Amino acid sequence: MTEVLEAPTGASAQPDAAPPRPRGGGWSRWRVAVRLARRQVRRTRLSSLLIVALVALPIAAMTAYGIYAASSLGTPEDRVRAELGEMQAWVAPAGVAGEGFWQAPTQPQWTGYPADDDGSWEVPEGAIADDPISALPAGTETILLTSATARIETPGGLGLIGAWTGDAWDSRFSGAFDLVDGERPADAREAMVTPATLARLGVQIGGDLTLADGAGTFEIVGTLDAATLPDAASAVFLPGTAELRELIGGERRWYLPAPALSWEDVQALNEDGVVAYSRAVVLDPPTQLRDEVRGSVLDEWMNIWPTVLVVAAGGLFAAYVVVMLAGAAFAVAARRQQRSLAVAASVGANRSDLSRMILLQGTTLGALGGAAGLVLGAGVAAGVMGLTADGSATQYWGFHVPWPGLAAILVFAVVVGTASALVPARSVARTDPLRALRGARRPQKPGVARPVWGSVVLLVGVATTLLCAFVVAAVNISDLTGDNPLRYIPALGIVVGPILTQVGILMSGGWLLWTTSRVLSRVGLAARIASRDAAANAGRTVPAFAAIAATVFIGVFAVSQSSMQTAQNARTWYYSAPLRSLSISIWPGADSTAGVVDLEGAQTGAAAAVDVAEDAGATRVAVIERQQPSHWSYGSADEVPDDLSLAIALLPREHLLDPEVEDSYISNGQDPDNPLSVVRPEDLETVLGVPLTPGQRAAYRDGGAIVADHRYITDSEVTIAAWSGGDLMDGMPSNVWIPWSGQRIAEPTWEERLDAIAVDAPLQPTAIAIAPATADRLGITAAPERVIASLDAPLSTEERDRLQTQVELASDEDFTLGYSVEAGPPSDAAWMVPLLSVVAVLVLGASAVALGLARFERRPDDATLAAVGGTPLLRRNIGFWQGLIIAGFGAVAGAVAGILPPIGFAIQSRGDLLLGDIPWQVLAAFCLGLPVAIALVNWLVPPRQPDLTRRTAIA
Repeated sequence: MTEVLEAPTGASAQPDAAPPRPRGGGWSRWRVAVRLARRQVRRTRLSSLLIVALVALPIAAMTAYGIYAASSLGTPEDRVRAELGEMQAWVAPAGVAGEGFWQAPTQPQWTGYPADDDGSWEVPEGAIADDPISALPAGTETILLTSATARIETPGGLGLIGAWTGDAWDSRFSGAFDLVDGERPADAREAMVTPATLARLGVQIGGDLTLADGAGTFEIVGTLDAATLPDAASAVFLPGTAELRELIGGERRWYLPAPALSWEDVQALNEDGVVAYSRAVVLDPPTQLRDEVRGSVLDEWMNIWPTVLVVAAGGLFAAYVVVMLAGAAFAVAARRQQRSLAVAASVGANRSDLSRMILLQGTTLGALGGAAGLVLGAGVAAGVMGLTADGSATQYWGFHVPWPGLAAILVFAVVVGTASALVPARSVARTDPLRALRGARRPQKPGVARPVWGSVVLLVGVATTLLCAFVVAAVNISDLTGDNPLRYIPALGIVVGPILTQVGILMSGGWLLWTTSRVLSRVGLAARIASRDAAANAGRTVPAFAAIAATVFIGVFAVSQSSMQTAQNARTWYYSAPLRSLSISIWPGADSTAGVVDLEGAQTGAAAAVDVAEDAGATRVAVIERQQPSHWSYGSADEVPDDLSLAIALLPREHLLDPEVEDSYISNGQDPDNPLSVVRPEDLETVLGVPLTPGQRAAYRDGGAIVADHRYITDSEVTIAAWSGGDLMDGMPSNVWIPWSGQRIAEPTWEERLDAIAVDAPLQPTAIAIAPATADRLGITAAPERVIASLDAPLSTEERDRLQTQVELASDEDFTLGYSVEAGPPSDAAWMVPLLSVVAVLVLGASAVALGLARFERRPDDATLAAVGGTPLLRRNIGFWQGLIIAGFGAVAGAVAGILPPIGFAIQSRGDLLLGDIPWQVLAAFCLGLPVAIALVNWLVPPRQPDLTRRTAIA
């Protein structure tokens, strides 16, 4: 590993000159301590730089995140500029005039009417005005803008993009809409677009923009940038003609270049049913507010609070790691100063003076590290924002520096630096000056009390996690109110318990190292020397592996918990089609009165959908047919024709829910009341996305039913029954609920049991499928409902535009086509690899510091080994075992503590989160392989040539 400290040479290796004996009171002693601390910081430049770097790195991260988050939050000035440009206000009709309509001052969407005694209110009857002009003073200039979505013709087909109608290019909108290039439109046949739209259309300024549906063609005379849109977003800015507004529709707002609207003016507009967003009100909001809108003033703090929480949590974790590593560096530096401090003690410095000298070094280095971290963090924030900015003025509202927060971070850095020196300062205060001057070095032996208390804390932590998990599981099925402390305190204990476990390991660290040294003494000479060195220097070793343990704890916790959550999401993910397949649904058209597509229209729609899928490059196309339950279009059960029937697969009673226990049901997209589909045998694999054996295909052709939902299977069969006439509305059983008392369940017109062919297919619309021949035998009439197509490659943006055009053109009054491409549930690989990489980097950094300190402090021992015949290979092997002990202890301790919260959350989830979903092999390879890799690297880095003048070998 890289050496991080350098021994003093020459005169600097001698004890410091005796300081002047302090004659004054406490202030004189402080001045002497400050001077000596400053000299020591300068003298040990490498160790000082190490500690400054350890403090600066987390401070830089906190600073960068603080600036990043603050820049993502808009100030009132920022929001007004993006919303209004240089306009004074916008107004829009939203309420009924004369009914006490009100709004929040800065949030015009927060509106209502006078409340009743119980706090509720209703929208009164009455018409909302078409425009607010009549509520404004006579002669007030207004500019009407509408924002909507327009369909434009692109080289690939039709594209849906944002659109504004009106004079958005007016110079008084500067800040909200800014001219990029070209000229502003001069007549109703000219328009502007965003620069991204030019690229999408494949034209330049002067080219044509054609709207779909015969809305017209416009000449593009310039490009305009909207503050709310990223640079890559396409949008058009069209003339504000009445025809375009009627055709495109959208939200309408009237902008006022003047006058400024006060809060009293806004309230007067509210009385006329008009809302207003006023520059003057947003910049200087009123303090006297009605009860219904008091919550609107909390937005700023509510936006800041998550940032404060993240910085605080990250700061505490960083402080723990830094205090451990910097504390180890201070411990080494303090031992390096033993002779100098002993000389100071011999001329009158008491224990408080000696301790103060070390603490002031920590304070000084903490302040330097904090200052360096602030500068570095500001630069990192500027770089990240520059690289990730998408061009939207609302993504980063500006480079906002939270000065009070940075001041708090600087104070935090000073506190962390001082805390890092606290334990070494206490050790120095207990140093015997005579022993230090003689150079006596005796190994430290752990006491009995600390291992006992450490074991107690460790067991309490484990017990707290498991006990709280069972308590949360019991609370989840209880009738406790939502605000009962038992609903959140035990959940907190699931996380606090592992932290206590880690503290227990830390408290017992010296004893664990001592015990390990006794075991490794039998392995070999290198292992014995390395383990004894680690045990003898517990003040350096224990903080190092504690820092590694904290980092591994976070990584194991995050990976395990997220893996279980991701796996649960994947289990409940509703697939509209097999993964990466195209699904084209056939919906009722504009002329449908029954809410379903009739048989002829569905067949025509299926043929059109097949053509669209084949044009999109599909390699295989399949059609799914289902029954159309049109009985709900009738007013009552008596009106349903007797010849109208519906067959369903019956879900066994043991899987039904009790309506007296369960109050809701989530289907995840499937329709349990109508799970039966009709699919041709040759289309099954395309529809299901799973391979079938020849035997399964043969059984399917012979009248069996493919069953993807195994709950429907009883004794290798599935039951299908049919009802007709009025029983469809009042008499059919539910595939969700157990019949409740008094419910009438009619006898089916027929019932048959089919052989079940079970397949493991994802959650999708096709839960049960039968062949067309089987459907004909049972008298089931089905109509095409959806087309599934397999694609060899993902669709590009141009291909999606063309596909959107084709499905729109293929749709008619009888049916409407809509498409989607199944992307599947999110994968955990997208975050697991970066997370484990960050943890590995942190572990490597902590190990580099710890092993560098060990190498520096072992130089005299290396000289002794070389003097008595120790080979370079022996010294390399010692480095290997040092790396394995420090990194291995930390990784194992962190993994043990980090796996406890996921176990607790899995227990309380009542089967939703499964421990089997944790990537145990990945975590085992990471937690065991990383220490071995660190040890090998430490072995590969050759030890420094020993200085044989340091020690005299005794024969």
